[in-house]
Amino acid sequence: MEPRWTTTVLLVPCAVVVAAALLYVYSLVLALLSKSSVRNKVVLISDALSSLGKECSGIFHKGGARLILCGKSWEKLQELSDDLLNNSDPSATFLPKLVLLDFGDTETLPEAVTEILECYGCLDVLILNSSMKLKAPAYTLSLAMDKLLMDNNYFGPVTLAKGVLPSMMSRRSGHLLVVNSIQGKLAVPFRTSYAASKHAIQAFFDCLRSEVEGSGISVSTINVTFISSCASGKQKDTAAKSFWSYLYTKKPLGVSPREAAGEVAKTLTNKRKEVLMVPSLPKAALYARSFFPNLFFAVMAAGVKDATNTKM
Repeated sequence: MEPRWTTTVLLVPCAVVVAAALLYVYSLVLALLSKSSVRNKVVLISDALSSLGKECSGIFHKGGARLILCGKSWEKLQELSDDLLNNSDPSATFLPKLVLLDFGDTETLPEAVTEILECYGCLDVLILNSSMKLKAPAYTLSLAMDKLLMDNNYFGPVTLAKGVLPSMMSRRSGHLLVVNSIQGKLAVPFRTSYAASKHAIQAFFDCLRSEVEGSGISVSTINVTFISSCASGKQKDTAAKSFWSYLYTKKPLGVSPREAAGEVAKTLTNKRKEVLMVPSLPKAALYARSFFPNLFFAVMAAGVKDATNTKM
């Protein structure tokens, strides 16, 4: 073997090892920065009882954040708080504050906002991760269900954001982070009301970003296909496996709660305005919707027909 080929063969594995080492060091540095970015800061998680909320609670509690945990069940919030306290160093962490919060009950939101601001007198980070999901043909949904979806996915989060904004603006500091569905950017069949609510909140915070940037407030959105209930993010096998079904009837591979929480922590550090945590197919659909709308709509229509034939 020629000397140059020998050198090349030796350099390739060395380069791989060096790259892996650099990625490992980068992840460690990022983890440290994520923890330091929330230390002593007041962080509110709107749905601390969800899988993502629990992961974020664990990360930020250990990172020294002053947590305000929100949810619909007081007993479950207490259980979560006890778990956090039992698995952390009390000398380096703070006792979480608990607030009952139900976006579906809009009449209680002003009182909840007041209680939230009274916890520490201010708020540094607002994480809006609450969501109500629904899949059904449009003609089967009542107006009451449409309103309930909008209350949970749009009016509730927006009311909370508006309630804490004056405090952030007066301090010229704050970060609003929304964990939203990819359907805030891409509408697919049988998700009419759900996609409408997600488009609404996406548009609201895209507009708000420019309005408050001059006041020192950051606004970030993280769009995901969905938060997987299993760590691997793998989906169960189904009978229908056509190309169309993966685009709109069957969920593309989601992200695990741990991955999503890591991205939330990273975004609070680097203050990225927009993050897409989606596989290649939904990304391709987004581009197709923008540049080839007729093709996109044809694919959607073919998907509905394909799904109907599969059920028959």
